[in-house]
Amino acid sequence: MGSRRFSVALWIAAFAVTVLLAVFQRMTGPSYPIRGTEALPNGESVSYSLPRSNEGRDELRIIISAPSNTAQANLEWRRYPTDEPFRLQPMAVNADGEFESRIPTQPAAGKVEYRILLEFADGVVSIPESEAVVARYRASVPAYVLIPHIFAMFLSMLVSSRALLEVLRPGAPNARGLVLVSMALLIIGGLMLGPIVQRFAFGAYWTGWPYGHDLTDNKTLIAFLAWLPATVLAWRGATTRLAVTLGWVVMMGIFLIPHSARGSQLDWSEVEGGREAAGSQVPDTT
Repeated sequence: MGSRRFSVALWIAAFAVTVLLAVFQRMTGPSYPIRGTEALPNGESVSYSLPRSNEGRDELRIIISAPSNTAQANLEWRRYPTDEPFRLQPMAVNADGEFESRIPTQPAAGKVEYRILLEFADGVVSIPESEAVVARYRASVPAYVLIPHIFAMFLSMLVSSRALLEVLRPGAPNARGLVLVSMALLIIGGLMLGPIVQRFAFGAYWTGWPYGHDLTDNKTLIAFLAWLPATVLAWRGATTRLAVTLGWVVMMGIFLIPHSARGSQLDWSEVEGGREAAGSQVPDTT
């Protein structure tokens, strides 16, 4: 009974570690909204949450609360990265009493930069105050592909974390089953479903090495290679403590890199007539 309770405790610890890593990755990623609070000339302050991804929708919806005494609110945007002039469009008050405007649909992997200009009698406030927000467009990914992908990747992190805790136990250095299951989940979620998700979202199955610099694809490849020595040793029934420990450290280290960082980015110079030309994705430098 004591051994069973200890095993359950290890699963709980592995789950907690996995959730913390997943939340950190999500909140530090380039698709997480820009949040902040800006002081206004009328003495009020406005809090905002500005999207950095259209989340598969047709348009990018920009909403901000409407402070009192605001003469006008405008949305200023342009394609990114380009030197074209910003386009200015007024923001209308929606049914909830908020300023709202939408940036039109862009090709998959296309980016825009934007900011909101609030006009008052004694000046204009830019939100954000410094750099414009950069947002990337993606096409919709079917739930029957996206959900299994996310589920498999999460379970791979969970089982690998449990494998690490197992091999660190005195007298239990192997964890063969856990290592093999974790690798199987990584292959299914990352190397099989991952490219399909990428294809639906951005129009290409793989934009990592050796074809590109997409960090999401490269992270998956590095994670596979890092976990491979432990998998080979586990398959042979050998001791895997060192291999699992090193593999887990590398895997979790790269998974901490924000999801979608340096992801697919459209080369606007190769877009003609609003259509994406073949091979028109370039490395993301944001």
